[in-house]
Amino acid sequence: MKWYLTPILILLFVGVRFEAKAQNPEFDKLEMLFDQRHYKKVYRRSRRMMDKPEYDYSLLPKYYKSLTGLQLSQNEHWLLRHPHALEDAKELFLEIKRDEDSEKLFAAHKYELTWVKNELITWAADLKRRGKKDEFELVQEIIDVLFENIDELDNLPEESTIENPDTTVVANPDYRDEIIITAKKHLGTPYVWAGSAPGGFDCSGFTSYVLKQNGKSLPRRAVDQHTSAQKVKEKNAQKGDLVFFDNGSGISHVGIVVSEKGEPLTMIHSASSKGVIITDVTKSEYWTKRIHSFGTYVTE
Repeated sequence: MKWYLTPILILLFVGVRFEAKAQNPEFDKLEMLFDQRHYKKVYRRSRRMMDKPEYDYSLLPKYYKSLTGLQLSQNEHWLLRHPHALEDAKELFLEIKRDEDSEKLFAAHKYELTWVKNELITWAADLKRRGKKDEFELVQEIIDVLFENIDELDNLPEESTIENPDTTVVANPDYRDEIIITAKKHLGTPYVWAGSAPGGFDCSGFTSYVLKQNGKSLPRRAVDQHTSAQKVKEKNAQKGDLVFFDNGSGISHVGIVVSEKGEPLTMIHSASSKGVIITDVTKSEYWTKRIHSFGTYVTE
């Protein structure tokens, strides 16, 4: 080989390697499936990719295996079948944090990391409320260790938040108006794990408190509120009804519909990063992709 061809070949090799790293369709597929909450598929795919040397140049297979392990472990039945998955996910994430490329990876995936962090916070709150002390302490330790020193993961996307919601109290309100009036009185109340009183609410603590003030007794957990609510079609949902969200492993969040039937969907809810706020769901890809269903405890 002639000497002057060597630098050219080296540059071509580096270029091909960079191109593969930047545009690998398999990585794009992992991201798409994760965003669509197909966690089991992502878990299997990323695990297979970790066994193939051609993917060793990237942290993404490890990253997605870790994140889906954290998400899937929140399902008690899945965790029983995979008893080491949570610890494996933790160790894998810590391994990624030690890598010199981790900062770039985390910067490019803040949206996903924020979502997973908030899901773990909700899970820990549920474990604490159910009296599962050992499990709660384990999940809390994982949250503290994994997300330490990862910047700007405290807030979910804010573009859908209504900064100056209308808090006008209407004259002679009907029952649905009363629910919304009660809910709006608590705007700005901080999010508190397992909170169900005006000093602080979690999502289902907020809905159960508001409805109780208006004569309705709801189960404490969001998943149980979903189970016992009368189901409502999305097109018929109106103020005072509940909207439920699914993170891919079950009902994970609940809010109270503020909008009238047929109007763009807005809700008032206790968000883990903001406390009680009003959110325009229709303007947030984050929330619209996770809508599970609607229910009501209001009898006309």
